[in-house]
Order: sequence, then C-alpha cells, then structure tokens
Amino acid sequence: MDLLHLLMDPTQLLDRFGDAFWWVAHVIVLIECGLFFPILPGDSLPFAIGMFTHSGQLHTALWVSLVTLTAAAIAGNVLGYEIGRAAGHRLYERDGRFLRRATFEKAIAFFEKYGRRALVLGRFVPVVRTFVTVVAGVGRMPRRTFYAWSAAGAALWVVLITMLGYFLGGVPLIRDHIEAAVLLLVAVSVLPMLIEALRRKVRARA
Repeated sequence: MDLLHLLMDPTQLLDRFGDAFWWVAHVIVLIECGLFFPILPGDSLPFAIGMFTHSGQLHTALWVSLVTLTAAAIAGNVLGYEIGRAAGHRLYERDGRFLRRATFEKAIAFFEKYGRRALVLGRFVPVVRTFVTVVAGVGRMPRRTFYAWSAAGAALWVVLITMLGYFLGGVPLIRDHIEAAVLLLVAVSVLPMLIEALRRKVRARA
C-alpha cells in the first residue's frame, strides 16, 4: 500500500526522485501500457508532468515531454501487441493472479464493440488501456493498422492529459491539492466503465 500510495501521489514521487521524476514517469507509462500492470497511475503522470512544467518544478520543455511521453506510450503499446501475438493465447488460458481471464474478456468485449477505434478510445479507460493492445496482438491485427491507430490514440491521450495538467497547474486549488486532483482524474477515467457495467446489469434484469 505504501508503494501504491507513493505512485498515486506525484508530489511525493517528485520529492523522492527530483529531476529523475521525469524519467520515472516515462518508464511507468511504458510499463503500464505494455506489461499488464493496470494498477500503475498511467493517467496521473502525464497530468503531473504538465502541472510541474507549468510551475517550473520540471525544466524540460513542454513540447519535448509531449513527444517523449507519446513515444513511451507507443513503445508500451507495441510491446503489449507483440506479447499478444507471441503468447496471448497462453496468457489467456493461464488465468493467472495478475493476468486474469475476466480482465482479458472485458478488453475483448471493448475491442469487439469499437473495433480499431478501441485503440484510441481504450487509451482513456484504465485497465482496458493496459489489455486492449495484447488483444489486438492475439487477434493478429495487421501491424500497419495497429501501429497507425495505436500511435493516434497515444498521441491524443498524451496531449490531452498533459495539456490539461499544464493549464490546471495555474489553478491554486488544483496545484495545492494535486493528490485529490489525481484521484478525481482516475475516477473520471473509470466512470465510463461503471456506467457500462450498470447498463449491462439493467439490461440483464430486463
């Protein structure tokens, strides 16, 4: 829990790692997107980079962070896709402690519903973001198609989340309560999944 609390609080991460926070954030984004760790704070770190850049606590130019975060997200997507092509079926059948079959099935359902657009829309949905790339790999989506849609989704996600943090970095209430702001961001990201689950429950009862 201490580690999870640290990861969910970008201010503590910044205090702990200093200027290296920038690199830590990129590594976490890559791992969350490619190595099936949905508990990592993928949304909060680009948001925090935008906010800390606005406040001057990070000295890397904003445009550089946008480019490098996009590259990290794309690299994670490609890693997840290639793992899916190589071993996705075995991972699904294993139904392990962390890679649960139910999680795969949610990502599969999301992919079947939205098709290629899932690679863009799924970027904004925690858990789905982590597994939709491996589902694309298991389904043998053509690499050219995957790379194009994945790059578009990664770029859109990074730009929107990072710029949101940058512009809100000037709001004292947000700046002084960044942990609460991060939790709100995560809650908003999860909201579509909760709504969809509620709709399914209502339809099942009907």
